Amino acid sequence: MPTSQDNDLTGLHAFDALAGRWTAQHRRLKERLANNNQWETFGGTFDFRLLMDGHANVDDSVFDMPGGRVHGIGLSAYDAKTGQWAIWGLDGRNPHAKLEPPLKGRFEKGVGTFYADDTLRGKPIRVRVVWSNLSSTTAHWEQSFSPDGGKTWETNWVTDFHRAP
Repeated sequence: MPTSQDNDLTGLHAFDALAGRWTAQHRRLKERLANNNQWETFGGTFDFRLLMDGHANVDDSVFDMPGGRVHGIGLSAYDAKTGQWAIWGLDGRNPHAKLEPPLKGRFEKGVGTFYADDTLRGKPIRVRVVWSNLSSTTAHWEQSFSPDGGKTWETNWVTDFHRAP
């Protein structure tokens, strides 16, 4: 199976190594952009499928959060003209909510960096997601928020994935 880490895959094939079923170990801040340093940890699963000959993918995630099980879906699409991926998420706790603005970005040297503008508690923020260490057996994901247009970042969610047996 190809890997972004070993083959430095970019563009259309950057997410190929994620195809399949994974276990996930999540760690996230209890409160974001609130000078909080209390982290909570929880497990989950991640099922990832390539679609449209690799030009899109979908993930079905289960989060075994401290308050109960939550389901989520991620959808990504590749634009060959720009070389960028767009990533949308749907949260099972509020499935009829408007989809968030897509994160957009690309992989370079095996690391995918994606950005979006959003709001938190009514204030504008910048969101950054980084995928790294993608291989046939492991992957790493981090989410960070910036309240100042990207000058400073607070990492608030980290996930390590391991290929399910």
